[in-house]
Amino acid sequence: MRKIQWTLLAVLCTAVSAHAAPVANPPTAPAPAARGPALDVSVEAAQEALRVCSAKGFSVSVSVVDSAGVLKVLLAADGAHSRGVQSSRNKAVTALSFSNSTSALGEQIKTDSALAEKIASNPDFNTRAGGVLLKVGSEVIGAIGVGGARGSENDEACALAGIEKVKARLK
Repeated sequence: MRKIQWTLLAVLCTAVSAHAAPVANPPTAPAPAARGPALDVSVEAAQEALRVCSAKGFSVSVSVVDSAGVLKVLLAADGAHSRGVQSSRNKAVTALSFSNSTSALGEQIKTDSALAEKIASNPDFNTRAGGVLLKVGSEVIGAIGVGGARGSENDEACALAGIEKVKARLK
């Protein structure tokens, strides 16, 4: 009798689960890709920034991020320091996060305590010169950051040279 009860219970469970509506999440559309410079243009801008800084005797690193902050390119010159590598990415992300160059942000935090606190709250933000926005018209499509030159104004000059080289092809 007991064997019949267990068999009946197993059959009922199988029947119920076969007729139960499946619980599934509806498929979602993939998120659209972030706006950003094309990879070849990003590489060329980074190479130009690296070339200009190397010609001045600086072993720097250059990072290019898209509009979502995704790293597209990271180049480090022979002899570049690990701090320059991190600095280049942090500068690019900082410029992107605040929609302004890091040199301008560095000046703004001197008089804007709320901005200074916001920047200070994230150890990855860097307001030394060298992070510059990549724009098409007024639309920000990414940023380039250079780190490792002696004097961050040199970092920024190299970043600007990289942008100048590709600005006509930014889309």
